[in-house]
Amino acid sequence: MKIVRNLEQLRKLEQKIHLDGETIGFVPTMGGLHEGHLSLVDVARKNADKVVVSIFVNPAQFAPHEDFDEYPRTESEDLAKLEARSVDVVYLPIQEDTFPGDFAVKISVGEIGQILEGVARPHFFDGIALVVTKLFMQVKPDVAVFGEKDFQQLHIIKKLVQDLSMPVKILGGKSIREEDGLAMSSRNVYLKEKRSVAPVLFEVIQEVRDRIVTGDADALDWGRREIVARGFERVDYLELRDGGSLEPLEVMGKPAKLIVAAYLEGVRLLDNIEVVNII
Repeated sequence: MKIVRNLEQLRKLEQKIHLDGETIGFVPTMGGLHEGHLSLVDVARKNADKVVVSIFVNPAQFAPHEDFDEYPRTESEDLAKLEARSVDVVYLPIQEDTFPGDFAVKISVGEIGQILEGVARPHFFDGIALVVTKLFMQVKPDVAVFGEKDFQQLHIIKKLVQDLSMPVKILGGKSIREEDGLAMSSRNVYLKEKRSVAPVLFEVIQEVRDRIVTGDADALDWGRREIVARGFERVDYLELRDGGSLEPLEVMGKPAKLIVAAYLEGVRLLDNIEVVNII
């Protein structure tokens, strides 16, 4: 496994891989790696000849009041996990190569970045789009893999690639869960005294899904109340959206996504599940 911190060295590796007629599968991460990230590596391995993983805590997606400084940074543990997964290249970009002091370019993803997660974090998806665009230009992947747990992010990245005609295929990796059902996330390490409450989120949205399928018009409101009643501080959103466009679902019978964000011990937890056979 090659560990690269220099953009010039990365470009030489990328050029050699492509000159050899091989493809690159790319998994961008912010570190704090868990089995969910590693499952994305497996997807990349199945769809490309070489696998490149980046670790970069992206300042462009954090607002000043958010947890940029506290975000889990576990480089040595992350590298050991990636080597065990036979990753070919790990890219650890330095700030000067990614966002130098005079960096001024911004990207706006438009209205799709202002719904759901974008209501509470209006800066977030523009920052994601910016760093992903930058990393794609540096790594030049043929395939890139993102987790379906962050379903809105995956949708926006697909739209970004489509709108900017980027020559990269975007794949989604299934959400990976702890034994108790909590969707894996690097921020789960923030949970302390109420960690045992966290599986409530998955339990409730499964019940909401079942209620929706049977035609319960109060299912979403019930779910919002139930999540709080069972120990969460608050629910930012619990919504049923078109699985293809993220538009509010109006035509019954379409495949849909039930998408939720809620706070537990001040930690923002995200999850989503598919809803089919809606009556």
